[in-house]
Amino acid sequence: MSQFVFNASAATVLSTKRSMKTLKSSPKMPVMFIGHGSPMNAIEDNAYRRSWQDLGKEFGDGKKYPTPSLILCISAHWITRGWWLTGMQNPKTIHDFGGFPQELFAQQYPAPGAPAVAEELSKQLVSPIPKGFVAVDMDKWGLDHGTWSVLKPMFPNANIPVVQLSMDYSRAPVEHLLLGQQLRELRHQGVLIVGSGNIVHNLRMVSNGKPYDWNIEFDAWTAAQMTDRNYDELANFLKLGKLAEIAHPTYDHYLPLLYSAGAADSKDNITTFNDSLTMGSISMRSVIWS
Repeated sequence: MSQFVFNASAATVLSTKRSMKTLKSSPKMPVMFIGHGSPMNAIEDNAYRRSWQDLGKEFGDGKKYPTPSLILCISAHWITRGWWLTGMQNPKTIHDFGGFPQELFAQQYPAPGAPAVAEELSKQLVSPIPKGFVAVDMDKWGLDHGTWSVLKPMFPNANIPVVQLSMDYSRAPVEHLLLGQQLRELRHQGVLIVGSGNIVHNLRMVSNGKPYDWNIEFDAWTAAQMTDRNYDELANFLKLGKLAEIAHPTYDHYLPLLYSAGAADSKDNITTFNDSLTMGSISMRSVIWS
């Protein structure tokens, strides 16, 4: 994909300002980007999984955040032509990995879907420059490990409906940011938006040693853009050239960050957690806008 520099803040984008009939007004929900890392984090007793468990305890009556009426997840692992929303009533748990213990393949996350929300949302969202489509998938996908590996520790009862939004990798990074902006109003309608990927993700360079210098540099650059709320710059990460290429040989794990950043607003507090580098070439940095 060619580099595409664009000022998203100057763009005219359709938003979901018009309330959806299938959702009710609510206090503003947070939006998250979760570094999910290895699928084993879903079952291992480690700092990452414990942080997701602790985060889930902050949702509910009288707690820091309201209980979501719906979770909309953008996972690094659903790449499509055009954009798609899962529209099945009972999305299957997808084990989209290999070479792991049977215990991991046995994991299920039987959260319900939300067909009516997916159908209505598909009619409101407009894929950006040039216009494409947002369609509803009734049977092919489900919940991949980018979604369920973090949601299962957070919401183990699996009683909150979940819809996944795919990513069209053929489109420029800024278009993903623009589509994220269209999701912003959903935060006032009980929807918890979760981007799931990694700020640095190079599986070709995984090691047991210290983080590579380029891992440290790219992670720090991204953190600085978020601190400064410079989200247009996040979408222009390809201008970093070789640094971007080695941090993301393919940038499917970076794109979910752009959806979350797009759904953030200027009044949000920004909280970072799991700001650690692991396996030499992966950043687990995670962010909450609230």
